[in-house]
Amino acid sequence: MKNYQDLNGMELDTIREIGSIGTGNAATALSDMLGCEVRIDMPEVRIMGYNEAIDWIGGPEVITAGVLVHMSGELNGIMLSVQQLEFVNLILERMMERTVSNYEELNELDHSALVEVGNIMISTFINALSSLADITTKLTVPAFAVDMQGAILAVPMAEFGGQSDYIMTIGANFICHEKVVPCRLLLSPDIRSLNFLLKKLGVLDE
Repeated sequence: MKNYQDLNGMELDTIREIGSIGTGNAATALSDMLGCEVRIDMPEVRIMGYNEAIDWIGGPEVITAGVLVHMSGELNGIMLSVQQLEFVNLILERMMERTVSNYEELNELDHSALVEVGNIMISTFINALSSLADITTKLTVPAFAVDMQGAILAVPMAEFGGQSDYIMTIGANFICHEKVVPCRLLLSPDIRSLNFLLKKLGVLDE
C-alpha cells in the first residue's frame, strides 16, 4: 500500500490531471454562481508535508477562512477550501455588493455566502473526481471557520497525521473581470482511499 511520498511519476501525473479537471469544474460552477466568466490558469498540484502546506498558504499565524467537508463511501478523507481575503472579496463583491478589509468585518450573511461557494466548489471537484474514477463519494454538511491557518490545518493533521505527514495541494488563480484571485484547495484521502482511487484509475504500480 502506497503512501503519498511513494507515488511514482505516472501516479503523480494522474493526480495532477485529477486536480486540473476538478479545478476546471469548480471554476465553471463558480461562474454560474457569480454571474461572470471565471477563467483559470493551469493548476499546480503538489504533494506537501503539512508544515510546507501551511507555509504555501501563507504561514501558520495568518488569518484565513476555511470550508471543510468530510468524504465517505468509496473515498474517505477531507477536502478543504482555503479562502484568502482576495477570494473572499471577489465572492462578496459579486454576491453581496460589498467588500471587507479584514475577516472581522464578515457578518452572518457573508459567512453563508462563503460556505455556499466553498461547498459548491468542493462538491463539483469531488463529483468530477468520482465520475472520472467511477466511484461513489458522499459529502458531509460543510464546516466553516475563520482562524489562523495553522489551526485550520490542524484538523487534517489530527485526523490523518497518524497515517501520513503529507497532503495534496491544488493551487490556481481564478480570473473574473480581469481580477486575479488565488484558489487554494487541499485534498486528503486516507491512505486506503488513495490506493483505491489510483487502482480505479488504472495507474497503481503495485
